[in-house]
Amino acid sequence: MGLLKKTKLNRELGLADIIALSTGAMISAGFFLLPGIAAQQAGPSVFLAYFLAAFLILPAMFSMSELATATPRAGGAYFFIDRSLGPLFGTIGGVGNYLALIMKTSFALVGIGAYAALFFEVPVRLTAIVFLMVFMLMNILGVRKTSGVQKVFVLMLVVILAFFMAEGLREIFFTAGTSGYFDNFTPFLPHGFEGLMTTTGLVFVSYLGLTQIASMSEEIKDPERNIPLGMILSLVLTSVIYVVGVFIMVGVIPPEQLWDDLAPASSASKRVFSIVSPGLGTLLIVFAAVSAFASTGNAGLMTASRFPLAMARDGLFPGIYARLGRFNTPFVAVLVTTAILLVVIIFLSESDIAKLASSFQLLIFMLVNASVIVMRNSRIEAYDPGYLSPLYPWMQIFGIVTSFFLIIYLGWGPGLFTMGISAIAVAWYWYYARKRIRREGAIFHWFAILGRKEHKSLENEFLHILKEKGLRDGDPFNEMVVKARITDLGRKRVAFRSLITDVIKKFAQDISGIDKGDLKKQFLAVTGIDPALVIPRVSILYAEAANIEHPVLHVVISERGVKKPVRKGEISSEDNIRVFFFMLSRSDEPKQRLRLLSRLMDIVERDSFVGTIICIKNQRELKEYLLHNDRYITLHLQRGTIQEDLIDRSLREISLPTDVLVALVQRKDHIFTPRGETRLKEGDIITIIGEPRGIKSLFEKYIHKEDR
Repeated sequence: MGLLKKTKLNRELGLADIIALSTGAMISAGFFLLPGIAAQQAGPSVFLAYFLAAFLILPAMFSMSELATATPRAGGAYFFIDRSLGPLFGTIGGVGNYLALIMKTSFALVGIGAYAALFFEVPVRLTAIVFLMVFMLMNILGVRKTSGVQKVFVLMLVVILAFFMAEGLREIFFTAGTSGYFDNFTPFLPHGFEGLMTTTGLVFVSYLGLTQIASMSEEIKDPERNIPLGMILSLVLTSVIYVVGVFIMVGVIPPEQLWDDLAPASSASKRVFSIVSPGLGTLLIVFAAVSAFASTGNAGLMTASRFPLAMARDGLFPGIYARLGRFNTPFVAVLVTTAILLVVIIFLSESDIAKLASSFQLLIFMLVNASVIVMRNSRIEAYDPGYLSPLYPWMQIFGIVTSFFLIIYLGWGPGLFTMGISAIAVAWYWYYARKRIRREGAIFHWFAILGRKEHKSLENEFLHILKEKGLRDGDPFNEMVVKARITDLGRKRVAFRSLITDVIKKFAQDISGIDKGDLKKQFLAVTGIDPALVIPRVSILYAEAANIEHPVLHVVISERGVKKPVRKGEISSEDNIRVFFFMLSRSDEPKQRLRLLSRLMDIVERDSFVGTIICIKNQRELKEYLLHNDRYITLHLQRGTIQEDLIDRSLREISLPTDVLVALVQRKDHIFTPRGETRLKEGDIITIIGEPRGIKSLFEKYIHKEDR
C-alpha cells in the first residue's frame, strides 16, 4: 500500500504531550485578551466567571474521557457523536466543531501579530499568516515534532505565568497598597447574577482546548490512562492560572482602565514586578503571550485537521481528506484547514469570535453528554471504556442543562450562528453524505430493545477498536493460553456438532457443575466474532458460565478441516474450518471476555497464521506462538551454558524478577505447569511469561550474554 493511501496514525503522544497540547490550546486569548472585555459585564467578579466556566466544563470533560477511552479515534467529538447519535448529528458535530476550532485558532494567530506589534513595527495579519505557514509545515512533517515544540512553548508559558502570579499575589496581599487594591473589588457584582452568567458563557471559550485533545486520541499512547489523567491535570493547571491571574488583573488595574484594556496581562505586569524591572517583566509577559498564542495556533491547526480526516474515513467528506503523506500525517486535511484559516485571518474580524465559538461548542458538549447516555444504554458489549464518568447519568444531565442555559445567556447572535451552521451541516449530509454511507449510531440499539432494528456493523467496528486497544492490566490472557487444552485431530474426519460435544465433555472434566446443554446452545449460536474475522478457515466460539473462576480455552486443530455451517441472511453454506478456538468465560465479566476474544482475533490475523499453526506439533511451541510478544521468553537448560545455574534447583530457590513466572516446562515429551517445589532438570525447556521489563532483564542475563 502506497504512502498516500495510508490512513492509520501512529501512537506517539504521551502524558506530557497531552498536557502540553491541551494546556497550550487553552491559555491564550482567554488570559491575555479576554479579561478586560469580560470585566465589562461581570465587573470584579470576572475571575469567578472563569472558575464557574471551569466547573461547568467538567461534565463534558468526564464524558469526553469516557468516550475517548472506549473509542480512541481521530475526530474526537465528531466520532463520538456520530457513533452514538448517528451520522446526521455526527455531521453537525464535525462541521461545527471544525469551524469553531478554526475561528479560535485564527484568533490566536492574530493575537501573535497583535502582541508582536507592541515591540516591533510589523503588520498584524501578515505576522499571523507567517506563523500559520510555519505551523502548517510542522504539522505536515509529523505530530511528534509538533508536540515537542508544543512542550517547549507551554513550559516557557507556565514558568513565566507562575512568576507573574507569585509577584501579583505578593503585591496585592503584602505591600502598603493592599487596602487600595481591595477597593477595586467593589461592587463585586455590578450587573447581578445575570451579568456573571453571561460572562461565564463568554469566557467558556477559554477552556475549549481541554476536550480538543480527544480528536487526537488515535495517536495517544495508553489512551485509557493518559486521556483522562491528562485532561484533569491540564484543567487544574489552567484553572489556577486563569482564576489567580485574572484576580491579580482585577486587583491592580483600576476598573475603568481594565474594561478598555485589550492587553490586561501586560498592564498588570507593569504594577506587580519588583524582583525584575517593570520593563523586563512586561517583556516577559509579552513573550509569554506570543508563546501562548503560538501554542494555541499550533495545537489548533493540529487538532482541527483531524476532523476532516475522521469524516472522510466515514464517507461524510471526500476520501482525499483521509490520505496520509510521506510523514504519516493527514497532509491534505492540514492544507485545506490552513487555507480556511488564511481566509478567516484576512477577511473576518475577531470581536465576536469568543461568543460564536462558545455557543456552538456548548451545543457540541450537549451532544457529547447525550452520547454517553446513549452508549451506556445501547447494550453494545464492545463498548468498553477504560474510564467511566462519575455520577452517571446526573453528571451528563447537569452538563446538558447548564450548556443550554449558557447558550441562552450568550444572546441571539451566537444562537442564530449555531442554528445556521447546523443547517449547513444538515444540508451537506442530506445532499452529499446520506447516499454514500450505510451506517447508523448506537441509538439504533435502543430500537432493538423495542423489537426494532439495530446497527450490527457498529458492534464489529467496536470489536476492532478493542483489538487495537489491546488487553487491560489484569486480563488473564497469558494464563488462559498457558492452561489451554490442545486437541490435534490430524486428518481425522469429525462432524461439527460431534466436535462441540467432545469439547464440552473436556470442559466438564475440568469444571464441575457446568450445564452441558446450555454450553452447546451457546457454541452453536451465531455471534458477532466470526463475521468480524478477516482470516478464513478459523473460527472463534465462546460461551459463558457462572461457576468458573477464570476463563478457559480449548484449541482444536484439523489438517482435513471441519465443515461448519454458516448463515448470512437467507443464505446457508459451510466453511471448512482448520483452527477452532473454544473459550469459556465468567458470565459476570462480559467486557473482559470481549477483550480476550479481541486478542485472539489479533493473533489469528497474523500473516500465514493457519499454515504456521497447522505445522506446529509440539504443544509448548504452539502455546508460545499464541503468546508471542515481548511478554515471554523460552530457556533451554543445558550444562555448560549460562542457564546451568537453574538446573537441579526448585522454582522457590530461583531468583527471578518479581513480575515474571515460569508458566510451562517441557521435559522430554511431557509438558506441564510447574509449582513452587518443581525442581528443574537438565534438558528442560521452560517458558517464562511476565511484564516486558522483567522479560527483558532475563533476556539480557540468559540469552544476550550467551550470544556474546
